[in-house]
Parts: sequence; structure tokens; C-alpha cells
Amino acid sequence: MADLPTLPDALIGEVFGVLLVFVRVGSALMLLPGFGEPYVLSRFRLLLALMLSFGLAAPLAAELPAPPGDALELVRLLGGEALFGLFVGAAARAVFGALHVAGTVIAFQSGLAAAAIFDPNEATQGTLPGNFLTTTALVLLFVTDAHHLLLAAVAASYQALPAGGAPPLGDMAELISRLVDQAFALGIRIAAPLLVVGLLMYLAMGVLNRLMPAFQVFFVALPLQMLLAFATLMLSFAGGLLVFFALLDDGLGALMAGG
Repeated sequence: MADLPTLPDALIGEVFGVLLVFVRVGSALMLLPGFGEPYVLSRFRLLLALMLSFGLAAPLAAELPAPPGDALELVRLLGGEALFGLFVGAAARAVFGALHVAGTVIAFQSGLAAAAIFDPNEATQGTLPGNFLTTTALVLLFVTDAHHLLLAAVAASYQALPAGGAPPLGDMAELISRLVDQAFALGIRIAAPLLVVGLLMYLAMGVLNRLMPAFQVFFVALPLQMLLAFATLMLSFAGGLLVFFALLDDGLGALMAGG
């Protein structure tokens, strides 16, 4: 009959399993959109990470490595789990970069580039359209329960990135670079209607300036430029967010499938 583990060994294994899960989940929550924002209380993230860790540790018990016998192996395991968690959070955060790109382009096309405002999501100065798009996306993220997909991606990461395994740095870098590329392209697509309207507006201003050189075209056309930009944004706003959430769903799907 095989020797059964003693009670202290079993407790150590259970606590170590929760610790490993907590390191990955806590690292991911530091960067996940909606959870890792600077205005979210750190204690809230800590409590949420603990609750999720206790909930995930039991189903993942068979996949988690045993407690190591030396300190170096412990550091390797904890460092690997922290890297995996940061990777999951960074992948989701990279998709949200599309809204910042779109907001910056819209700001330049609408004449609002000089109207910088504090961005609570990035804890730095940002553009008005970028703040508006990002805040709206975060609200919709929780209203539509899409934040459950973010937490599901963290749980599913154990299938693509097993605990204790060697980090596939090449695949991780490829996925992040692909998401950044797609996010940049999506930001340009979201702002494309305003690019077209802005180009036509600039052409009209150039023709008017050639016909009437003494006329102050810029001061007269700036209010019209802003009005056209707001009207175009109002008409294309819903479609842009739909495309954004489609990219977020594809990115999380690729993450769950291991790239």
C-alpha cells in the first residue's frame, strides 16, 4: 500500500498550490483592463485575487507542481507564474491600445489635440476623444459582463501555459506583437471616417484660402471642423466599438488557445 502524505505535508501542498495560483492571478489583475486601473483600490485587487486563487486552486490541484525542495526552484516557479500572469494582462491591455490610437488620431483631426486632460486609465495626460472611447469601452466591458472573459482567459491560461513549465518566450512575444499590430490597425480603422472628413475639410479650406488669401480661413473653419468631427464620431461610434470588442474577443480566444 502506497504511503499516504502526512497532514503537515498535505497542508503545505495545499498552501503552496494557492500561492502559485495567487501569483499568476494577482500579476494578471495588475494589468487587466478594468481591474488594473490606477483608480481601483489595491486592496480590492488583492481580495479578488485571493478569492479567485482559492476558487481555482482546487480544480487545478492535479496540474500544479509539488512544493520544491530548494529556494532556487521556488524562485523559478514564482517568477514563471508572475511572468505568465503579466503576459495575460499585457495581452488584454494591448488590445485597449487601439482606443488610445483612435483617440489621438481623432483629436488631431478634430482640432482637440491641444485640449489635453488627465487620463485616469493611464495616470497621465491624454486626449479628450481617447479618454471618452476608453471610458465608454470599460463601462461596456462590465455592463455586458465581458469582464468574465478576461477572468476566464486567466483560468484558461493554465492549459496553454502550464504551471512550472518553461515560458515559451518566442510564442509569447509573437502573440503580443500581433495584438499590438492589430490594435494599431484597428485604431486607424476606428478613426478612418474622421480622417476622410478631415481630409475633405482641409481640401476645402485650401481651395478657399487660394480663392480668398486675405480671408482668415482657419479661425472661421475651426468651429465647423469640430462640428463635423463630432457628428462623424456620433455616427461611427457604435460601429467602432463593435469592431473593438470583436478584436478583444479574438485576442482572448487566441490566448486561451495558446496563440
